[in-house]
Amino acid sequence: MKSILKKVLVIVGVLVVLLVIGGFAYMNFSKPQYSGSLELKYISQETTTYFDTYGIPHIYAQNQEDAYTTLGYVHAQDRLWQMELMRRIAPGRLSEILGKDLLKTDTFFVHLGIEEASKKAIDNLDKNSDAYKLSMAYLNGVNQFIDDGSTPIEFTLVGVEKEHYELKDVYNIFGYMAFSFAMAQKTDPMLSAIQEKLGIEYLKDLDVEPTSNCTLIHNSNPDIKAVEALSTDIASITNKLPIPAFIGSNSWVVAPQKTKSGSVLFANDPHIGYAQPAVWYEAHIATPDYEMYGYHLAGVPFPLLGHNRDYAYGLTMFENDDIDFYQETNHPSNANKYKTSEGYVDYSMVSKTIKVKDDEPVVVEVKSSHHGPIMNGIQDEISQEAPIALSWVYTKHDIKVLEAVYKLSHAKSMSDAKEGASLIHAPGLNVMYGDAKGNVAWWAAGLLYKFNEDVNPKFILDGASGNHEPIEYINFKENPMAENPEWHYVYSANNQPDSIANMLYPGYYLPEDRAKRIVHLLERTKKWDKEGFSKMINDNTSAVIPSNVKALTKALNYNSLTKNQQRAMDMLQLWEGDNNIDDIAPTIYQRFVFRYLENTFKDELGEELFNQLLKTHLIKRSIALQINNETSVWWDDVTTDAKEQMSDIVNKSFIEAVTALETEMGADIINWKWGKVHTLEHPHALGAVESLKPYFNVGPFEVGGTEEVIDNKAFDFNNSGLYPVKAGPSTRRIIDFSDVENSISILPTGQSGNPFSKHYDDQAEMYNKGEFRKMLLNKDEIVKSSTLLEIKPKQ
Repeated sequence: MKSILKKVLVIVGVLVVLLVIGGFAYMNFSKPQYSGSLELKYISQETTTYFDTYGIPHIYAQNQEDAYTTLGYVHAQDRLWQMELMRRIAPGRLSEILGKDLLKTDTFFVHLGIEEASKKAIDNLDKNSDAYKLSMAYLNGVNQFIDDGSTPIEFTLVGVEKEHYELKDVYNIFGYMAFSFAMAQKTDPMLSAIQEKLGIEYLKDLDVEPTSNCTLIHNSNPDIKAVEALSTDIASITNKLPIPAFIGSNSWVVAPQKTKSGSVLFANDPHIGYAQPAVWYEAHIATPDYEMYGYHLAGVPFPLLGHNRDYAYGLTMFENDDIDFYQETNHPSNANKYKTSEGYVDYSMVSKTIKVKDDEPVVVEVKSSHHGPIMNGIQDEISQEAPIALSWVYTKHDIKVLEAVYKLSHAKSMSDAKEGASLIHAPGLNVMYGDAKGNVAWWAAGLLYKFNEDVNPKFILDGASGNHEPIEYINFKENPMAENPEWHYVYSANNQPDSIANMLYPGYYLPEDRAKRIVHLLERTKKWDKEGFSKMINDNTSAVIPSNVKALTKALNYNSLTKNQQRAMDMLQLWEGDNNIDDIAPTIYQRFVFRYLENTFKDELGEELFNQLLKTHLIKRSIALQINNETSVWWDDVTTDAKEQMSDIVNKSFIEAVTALETEMGADIINWKWGKVHTLEHPHALGAVESLKPYFNVGPFEVGGTEEVIDNKAFDFNNSGLYPVKAGPSTRRIIDFSDVENSISILPTGQSGNPFSKHYDDQAEMYNKGEFRKMLLNKDEIVKSSTLLEIKPKQ
């Protein structure tokens, strides 16, 4: 018996050892290759790629096509799964690999027409252009990794077959990016429903100029419900995406007159939803005629952010309005026709098939007017009697975004960079620029347009009359911009730009908080250096919260409060607006603000519209406006017989907030630290499976920052008392043209999307602490601190 047991134990031991060895071998085989040698087709000469301490490739080649082929290969070995998700969004192919939970998301995106717009753009692309040739070289590199490289573990776990990349995938990724920048799809239907449900007076404190001419929904309950449902559904659909959205950004560029060195300083931190892997892939390319240190989206050959020894460019979101909704009028006896200013015409109809994992394919009928797709089809419950079309600048005009990004990344002068910016019609972007010659500039890129004065495009428009169509498209020369201004800096924080073409351009701009703080700091300091910029880009002090606290606490009855409530009020009044991990006031303030928001707005709006309002930029802009209006119509609680005043709602909200904090965090206020409730976790798409979360997600971490400070850490307003961070700086980068080889940056997690790579999360702690690493340009320094991957032409 003992001998049998011994044999069994030996066999089990051998199996365990083999399993460990097999697992170890699989991990090593699956890791990205950062050293050694390999052969690639389609390169003409040997290239050398040095991977630095943080896994960033520095590619040295004799020509650009070889460099971009190499870039495609190394990008894919670190980010192929991310590329796969990115390219599947626009054509509606997520359900094919992730199942029926993504069916509505796919249905929504196939309605948008991005894929068709991509095909048209490719048909019009000059196939002899460098932009085309280098893009194809990049795709050749990606596809060679697909053919010859290891299969990322996510493909194995999900059961996805690898497919070659095509140029349409690059354009589809651009299309998703353009859509994720927009806010109108979440806001316009909601505002129309609020105006019809409550009346014009209720819109004034939402920082919206109401109008009686722009919404076509008149006293029809089914139609109001249709619009409410459309707003809710769009929000829920986009929330399910496994790839983060682009939400905002900061950038400022200071001219030599305001720097200690007499050279330009450049800072940029685009704000994007957190995910693992992080959004940007850094790569440095050097050839005899070209050099660029760039930040690439997954699957995109040219960097959206970049710098070299001569110039730097970056992006923030313009937040202009480039999506409009039109209510169409069906023919009274034929639902396949709709009314125009010239009579009734046929809707166009297209059938599309969505493949669904472990289920039958679903056929979607996309109905479109001349304005765009009818969005009612994405939600069965929406009344088809009130068809609503989505008109989007991106799909209605020529797409030249590939040429634009190529031009930005290959500029020889400021005028070249400006020309690149002018090619972007959508999404709306602020292109930031600085160079070694001392120039600083900002250009608002995007195709802007005008309506008649009585038309407000923030509401659903009349599709039948022809009176609500754009009447003029504005020339790029009239877009907001500043070049070498007399105040010696340019900046952007997604705030409203000055008037252009004799008008304030409509959009969904963020509140003044970050912009006000940036200007305050830039004006206060006469001479800047890199160290000052590195502190500023991590600044978490709100320029607006102290005034909000003053307005709210003024309405509190101090003597009626308990001792703990009085102590909490004292802490708020002494607070200077900082949001550090150990601060207590931010915890009290955010709890207080949500109770105020819910007690003020929810009774009139109802559950669905209130939740939608919380997810828009409008609510952020409205807080400061509304709390300073003691006669606001929103103060009254319509569910009671009394007529509530501001003091009633504010006192009730504050008491509720403190009571909730006492219950959740204990009676001792000293324990109400911000870091305990404000946390950051970087979610991987497979982290949605609880058992896989520890292996793929990064975090959680206690973090400082908050909504609408320079270190913008965005979260959803909620009543839980917990504020998991959803979005924030996707990188922090500072370029100093007096010492460009020592410019600095950081990523939120790491360079690699491969969980077996040591660069999967090796920057996370540094990022949370506000630290930086160098963006290496000096070849000698790179060679000394890197591993070498030699790449030779494949015979």
